[in-house]
Amino acid sequence: MIDNLQESVWHRLGLLLERLPHALLLHGAKGVGKLALAERFSQLLICEKRKPSSQPCGTCEACRWFLGGNHPDIRFLEPESLARTASPAEDGEEPAAKAGKPSSQIKIEQARSLRDFVNVVSHRGGYRVVIVHPAEDMNAATANSLLKILEEPPPGAVFLLVSHRPARLLPTIRSRCVSVPVPVPDPKAAGAWLAKQGVREPARWLAFAGGAPRRALDYATGERGEAFERVLRALATGNRSALVEVRDRDELEPLAEVLQKMALDRAFGALSGRTRFGGAVVPGDARAWLAYARAMGRHRRLTSHPLNPRLFAAEMVSGMPRG
Repeated sequence: MIDNLQESVWHRLGLLLERLPHALLLHGAKGVGKLALAERFSQLLICEKRKPSSQPCGTCEACRWFLGGNHPDIRFLEPESLARTASPAEDGEEPAAKAGKPSSQIKIEQARSLRDFVNVVSHRGGYRVVIVHPAEDMNAATANSLLKILEEPPPGAVFLLVSHRPARLLPTIRSRCVSVPVPVPDPKAAGAWLAKQGVREPARWLAFAGGAPRRALDYATGERGEAFERVLRALATGNRSALVEVRDRDELEPLAEVLQKMALDRAFGALSGRTRFGGAVVPGDARAWLAYARAMGRHRRLTSHPLNPRLFAAEMVSGMPRG
């Protein structure tokens, strides 16, 4: 089971074991469980005592290594900002200290290092699995390097590409993968899963996340959740001055996201009498709110830039329609 969220997709992946493709593309909205599926499927591929129900046993040595996060036949290709482990040093050398902010792109050096990984015999005599996540974060050089491997895949190598925006991938990469769409889960199952994770008001956070449970969990917990709560409280009370009281750049993106979703709900509510992200239906100028939502989308892309947080927050709030 995959948290009871994506059982139908898991069933389809199990059927693919009969004639396993060398590359799968799991795609869908962010936060619907694609990465969890890819990780679980990679465990199934390397499991040495696979159950008839297409479930990894969880007890064999390969599963124990996987659950410990150190199976030598599984490699993650992720941006430095998401990487769970440091890249192994080459030729036994110590990794050089890195300065600056971790990269948000998958670099060409990471893709080139896959050649040695996929072209050697696996440690356990089974598959060698590469998980690329998010696949659209590859720059052009990285994508072309991966494409060369996909064009002539070594025997026993399986690539699992996880993508929130598959249209951004090279068409030639997409054509060499079997497409596996991952839909938004059933709201009842997603709400029950969130409640099990200790989330208060799961229906509210699920609506705010557009139905994506893992994104809802991220929104509702930790520092990010606190930033969202502060913005939502200020909007609920009409306290616009509180919206510009940002402490650092990390709070700008949550502010822009909440304002964008609020604007979309105002526009949708005015046009259809329904909202998408859990906001109240409030009469207003739909065109003005749609224009503001587009502006917030542009601002969200700018929040990672070196900006004055308070001035940028003030600019975003000042453009909010009054009606």
